[in-house]
Amino acid sequence: TGTISSLQRQLEIQESQLRRTTSEKEMLQRKLGERESQLQAMSTKICSLIEEREHEEMMMAIEKENCRLRQVVTEQESKLAEQKQLISELQGTVSQLRAEVLSSRHHIHKQQQAQEEMQSRAEALQHRELQTRVALECITSRFERYRSKIIQATFSTAGSKPPQAEVTDEEVLEAMQKIINERLEFHQMLKQKGAK
Repeated sequence: TGTISSLQRQLEIQESQLRRTTSEKEMLQRKLGERESQLQAMSTKICSLIEEREHEEMMMAIEKENCRLRQVVTEQESKLAEQKQLISELQGTVSQLRAEVLSSRHHIHKQQQAQEEMQSRAEALQHRELQTRVALECITSRFERYRSKIIQATFSTAGSKPPQAEVTDEEVLEAMQKIINERLEFHQMLKQKGAK
């Protein structure tokens, strides 16, 4: 945007110089016309002069001045063409920069949308992670209570020794299997004796 503003200022300066050059050209053309009118008037007057030499010298001076003015006009026209070319190039640069600015704004807008979408997804994942942690803690708590009850039930039976240290899952399974086997043996013994 700063570059566009700078180029626009340069464009305005060039246009001002172009207008000034055009005005100078018109003024020089008016002077040339006035000089030619003066030349015509002086030619008429000189025709009435007796001394031919003075007439010729005056005509040469006027013609020299006219050549100088024509040269100035040519130079001004050349400068005017250069100014027009420069203005055209600056206008093209301004148009290109405006297009780049619009493209950059569109790209930034797309990046902001993508960032907002990623933020929304991250928040959703954080929410799901929190829910999962809460559910995991709940399940873990229920599992520990259930395991504690199993251990209590297993080692509170008759003939079982209470554990002296932390019990592993394998030890709990072995104790339960032992109780189940003893119960099966007792059941078989009752059946053999005819008890219901």
